[in-house]
Amino acid sequence: MKRITRAVAVVASLALAVTACNANDKSAPSGGGTAVAEQGGTLQILTTSKEISFDPAKSQNLGTSSIHLILRGLTSWKTAPGKAAELVPDLATDTGQVSDGGKTWTYKLKPGLKYADGSPIVAADIKYGIERSFAPELSGGLGYHKSLLVGGDKYTGPYKGGSLASVETPDDTTIVFKLNKPFGDWPWIVSMPAFSPVPKKADTDPAHYGEKPVASGPYQVKSYAPGSKLELERNPSWDKATDPARTGLPDSIVFTMGLQADVVNQRLIADSGDDKFAATTGTSVPAALIPTVSGNPAVKARVATSPSGALQYLAMNNKRPALSNPAVRKAIQYAVDKQAVQVAEGGPEFGGEIATTLITPGIEGYSKYDQYEAPPAGDPEKAKSMLAAAGVSNLSLVLAVDTDQPTGSAVAQAIQQGLKRAGITVTLKPLANEPWTELVTGAKGDYDLTVSSWQADFPSALGNIQPLFATSEIGNGGYNMSRYSNPAVDTAINAATAEQDRARAAGMWGALDKQIMADAPLVPLIYARNAFLHGSKVQNFYLPAYPPYPNTLIMGLSK
Repeated sequence: MKRITRAVAVVASLALAVTACNANDKSAPSGGGTAVAEQGGTLQILTTSKEISFDPAKSQNLGTSSIHLILRGLTSWKTAPGKAAELVPDLATDTGQVSDGGKTWTYKLKPGLKYADGSPIVAADIKYGIERSFAPELSGGLGYHKSLLVGGDKYTGPYKGGSLASVETPDDTTIVFKLNKPFGDWPWIVSMPAFSPVPKKADTDPAHYGEKPVASGPYQVKSYAPGSKLELERNPSWDKATDPARTGLPDSIVFTMGLQADVVNQRLIADSGDDKFAATTGTSVPAALIPTVSGNPAVKARVATSPSGALQYLAMNNKRPALSNPAVRKAIQYAVDKQAVQVAEGGPEFGGEIATTLITPGIEGYSKYDQYEAPPAGDPEKAKSMLAAAGVSNLSLVLAVDTDQPTGSAVAQAIQQGLKRAGITVTLKPLANEPWTELVTGAKGDYDLTVSSWQADFPSALGNIQPLFATSEIGNGGYNMSRYSNPAVDTAINAATAEQDRARAAGMWGALDKQIMADAPLVPLIYARNAFLHGSKVQNFYLPAYPPYPNTLIMGLSK
């Protein structure tokens, strides 16, 4: 789970069609009209990244991103337009067999799985890959499993710490995980990069393993020149029949690295030569290029937008005297002008939809509701009367602003002006990202308000609720910026986390959404949209509600 930064603002003047044949479906495949993806060709990926590492121990990549072209996990993600991400068995035969009240998970590997060199993929390789992720020298990857596996809190990896006893491999096709508490989302956890197989004999130079890892997916690294180019070629041992998540359509994939964001988008707009077969998976359309794009229908048809995205919200520090009264926080729900925030982020088409919930669309447990039913532009008169009823006057608050966000200041000013109409004085405290982060996640919490965005690392409402509202996440680097603490909510979070039945868990998370919003710890602002361009020959390119990024695993090319 991570805080999401808005790389660029996308202005509202661009009324794009996501596809030439279906302009109203924001999650539809785009770019080819009736063209279909075919086997073969070279997919070009244009990226601003100067370095690319495929080391699973160090990766924070989502389940549909490039690392999973090379590496498979026990489970994987399958996406389709207009549908929630689906968990599917990948190397494993199913999504896991659970026992011991939710604390033991067992997986069996599919038969005949092989690496690129033809050698068999065995359970011990997955165990070793997981153990590598605990090594301090390979830090930075997603680490949910580190706090869940028995003994994980003290384990230091295979180079110095030996073996991790809570990951068992009784034979070559069986792997068993022993958890320290019931955790219903474990099947999603084992889709993360750290659960990719790494043969111990291949890990001779851990610092550079990510440059050419042993391939289990449809592609392997052919060549890598940092800052310049990365080439992937087919893995001859990959068997499509065993893989429900990847299409393996292109013959090769080439990453052109170290580009400026405007260069990426200019090249995709021009759509010439090899760039007809190009896409970007992380560089949004910048505001400066909107007039160019909006004036060209052929380019409009090659922009895909997500129907939803990260939750942007106004955190109210519940520990501050002025905001400790729920009645004051509820009044601010009506004082905030969400419409002005939406405009500052680019308008409804590409800035995002007005948000009223904590769980975001595309995540199980989301249901559309509005606890306060405030008008999008706010209701300052109602806010004033609520403050008066609470005996509050001349309310003055400090809003900490992350000025490294391109739209950070504009959004802060929109909030400042909305609250001013309700008689609330807001002083802006501009900070660069690093000191802002220290302030809002540190122990002191010397601020009243701040704006942030949040997106889960996997499709579970756990990622929307626990990091932002559990008491354990206040200070010490935690992201409970509202500093909200409710013992009943903590108990309910623990219960939902332990629930193994996904439908029942989704209902529990949905109830928590409403329970927390009844206390008004923060103001949901918008569900931020993403927008990405691609070349005219790129197919299967769409952005679901979650994850709001293109699925690299299924892209293909048309002739």
